[in-house]
Amino acid sequence: MPSNLYTLDNSIVQSEMARKSDVPSPYYGEPSKFDPTFRGPISNRSCTDVFCCVIFIIVILGYIALGTVAWLHGDPRKVIYPTDSYGQFCGQKGTPNAKKSILFYFNILKCANPAVLINLQCPTTQMCVSKCPDRFATYTDMQLQYQITAAPWEYYRLFCKPGFNNPTKVFLQRCFPDFITLNGTLTVAKRTHFKDALDKALTKTPTHACGCVYTCMQIVEDYAASWNWILIGLVIALVVSLIFILLLRFTAGLLLWFTIIAVILVIAYGIWHCYLEFSLLRQQPGADVTIVDIGFQTDVTVYLHLSQTWLIFLIALCTIEASILIILIFLRRRVWIAIALLREGSKAVSYIMSTLFYPIITFLLLAICISYFSVTSVFLASSGDAIYKVMAAEPNCMYANKTCDPETFNKTNVSKTCPGAQCTFAFYGGETPYHRYLFILQLSNLLIFLWLVNFIIALGQCTLAGAFASYYWARRKPQDIPTCPLFSSFSRAIRYHTGSLAFGALILALVQMARVILEYLDSKLKGASNVAARFLLCCLKCCFWCLERFIKFMNRNAYIMIAIYGKCFCTSARDAFCLLMRNVVRVAVLDRVTDFLLFLGKVLIAGSVGVIAFFFFTHKIPIVQEDVPTLHYYWVPLLTVIFGSYLIAHGFFSVYAMCVDTLFLCFCEDLERNDGSPEKPFLMSAELHSILRKTEHH
Repeated sequence: MPSNLYTLDNSIVQSEMARKSDVPSPYYGEPSKFDPTFRGPISNRSCTDVFCCVIFIIVILGYIALGTVAWLHGDPRKVIYPTDSYGQFCGQKGTPNAKKSILFYFNILKCANPAVLINLQCPTTQMCVSKCPDRFATYTDMQLQYQITAAPWEYYRLFCKPGFNNPTKVFLQRCFPDFITLNGTLTVAKRTHFKDALDKALTKTPTHACGCVYTCMQIVEDYAASWNWILIGLVIALVVSLIFILLLRFTAGLLLWFTIIAVILVIAYGIWHCYLEFSLLRQQPGADVTIVDIGFQTDVTVYLHLSQTWLIFLIALCTIEASILIILIFLRRRVWIAIALLREGSKAVSYIMSTLFYPIITFLLLAICISYFSVTSVFLASSGDAIYKVMAAEPNCMYANKTCDPETFNKTNVSKTCPGAQCTFAFYGGETPYHRYLFILQLSNLLIFLWLVNFIIALGQCTLAGAFASYYWARRKPQDIPTCPLFSSFSRAIRYHTGSLAFGALILALVQMARVILEYLDSKLKGASNVAARFLLCCLKCCFWCLERFIKFMNRNAYIMIAIYGKCFCTSARDAFCLLMRNVVRVAVLDRVTDFLLFLGKVLIAGSVGVIAFFFFTHKIPIVQEDVPTLHYYWVPLLTVIFGSYLIAHGFFSVYAMCVDTLFLCFCEDLERNDGSPEKPFLMSAELHSILRKTEHH
């Protein structure tokens, strides 16, 4: 190497950078040969991964065709409006059910099977009635009563078959059991015990199995009564998140330390409250009953009267509190560095304020995608024809489970061969190729949906990365920042890199699809005695979860490199990986710590809005007590508000997270491009340079 590189005019850093640029690394690759005129995201770029772009466009067109075919064959009225076992709508004019607008299930418990979601049809006899039955009886009761008087039989003839199980009430034009909760116990028509005509107790009563149906009905009713207040709570979360982001620009250090201390104090209060409740309940008789002993209860407040419940809460909160304190103690210096990096990121956000509202675009695109997926799924699930099977009364009937036609069934010799056989509805399906491959179409619908969702997220990440990179590489801020950097970055991503974004999204979608299949297999193997198969499946689920996390991390950094240099996906992923490996110490220090701080901010926002919602729905705010709706479970809207608030905060904080990741990669590139000399000055601020260089010594 020429000796003039080591003159007094050059710094040691410059010689080190020169050495790095000439000597390739045998493990992580070599830094790129840099263009000295580089000033940020290049404008002279070409289309990347064109083949994948073409495939992606073809798939979208095919997805539109799939939705069209499903729309032609499907009938969503089967979901919205009730139909009987013969496929006829209840209350439809011009049919025998014109005056029967309510659907009655013979065994509604079969509707609780998750498999119902595939065909949207309960595997039980259903009929349209003008009103729901209002009394309980068994078939044996009817036989005994009929010997005395025929009046009860005249009533039960309205339901075609006697022997229905319980009184009912109308909900969504369907007959549901009339559940009532008395003293925390679920009852049917105010009864918990049922006997047959011989005065023997029934072993399987409605109250033993209908808890899930009852709870779901009440949850729907709670949503219908409180949806407007839920929206108000989400709007409050939106405003609080926006204020938090704006304050972060001016008081980043103070606000983040306030967030950390607030979260610690809130959890500490929760520990104290749980310990207090646990101590009080230990002294009360009957409070030492375990959760397993009382089993499933629809009234959640029943569990709050158990000491074991508060002990579980106490242990969980103590574990969380200890984890946070340990992280803060051992990574206190890293926390200071991460706060300073977030402060630098807030400057970038302040210069490009439009980035804060880009999550709204992502939300709208995701809403369109989810809506199309949901509608297509419903049309596909409701596109089958009514299939009828022979239900034989005798076990040796040769026609059992054979397909039949109810209109011509009485003209066949099936009744003669198998006395008592009936042609009853079995399921919705068909014999055409379309119906035979309906399950494959549903899987295709799911795979394309995952691909589109990941593409929308990738588009947002690439757009934000391009905007923040234009801020970083501007020598004079804000004079050299391009006009409308967010729009320019979005245009570049769509015009040149649709194929690259689709490529990365497809890889992630395939892994997620594999995880969905594994979850499906796991649900099928539940209760199986093959321990080896369960263990293997558990290992596969863990491996695919880790693989998904790794791919998300690599895709995120690859999109940043695509936004800056305009290369294809594989090249960008390789360059990002090599760059991260050359700065592995900084990555290990800052990546998780900044995510941890942002997570605490999300928790604080969601928790603060959740506290307000809790006091509101529990009638503890005197000003608005009269406006609070009457609910079965106040935790239904409460959890919805908390979860929705967290998602809203996550949308705003994702901009900051993307900003920090982009600035970090640009910083690493800046260190390798420049040496701080007048000829090659650093583009980073002096504060950011001093902060991140400290990570090499700690």
